[in-house]
Amino acid sequence: MRAVAAAAGLVLTLLLVAAVHPAWAVDAATLSDPVLQARYEGLIHELRCVQCENNSLADSDAPIAADVRRQIRGMLAAGKSDRQIKDYLVSRYSEFILFRPEYSWRNAWLWGLPLVLLLIGAIVAVRIVRQRAALVNEDDADVDALNS
Repeated sequence: MRAVAAAAGLVLTLLLVAAVHPAWAVDAATLSDPVLQARYEGLIHELRCVQCENNSLADSDAPIAADVRRQIRGMLAAGKSDRQIKDYLVSRYSEFILFRPEYSWRNAWLWGLPLVLLLIGAIVAVRIVRQRAALVNEDDADVDALNS
């Protein structure tokens, strides 16, 4: 009976410790100024983890993401603007770090390619429909010639 009570106590203790364990939080650090904290939260949700690729910095538990979050906190505390922080991170990690890359002539093809492909698809579809319509007209002419 004592063994069951001891095991239950141990399980309860482990559950309590696990419930309050701070290591499960991805980013437990906060800034003292609520405005800076809001800017920080916005930035870490707009920026991509360079290791995880499809996670934001806020969602990633990779060590590199923790380093970048620490850098962002430091730059915010130093008075840097959001633009300066993003420019620094892009210069260091390339535009890959941005979930929404800026429009530039270098990446214009990324923005224009879907429209070009849509236009090509529409032209091909119109040509196919016209060719099939011509085949139907020729087929009807052959039937009319046989009937007369």
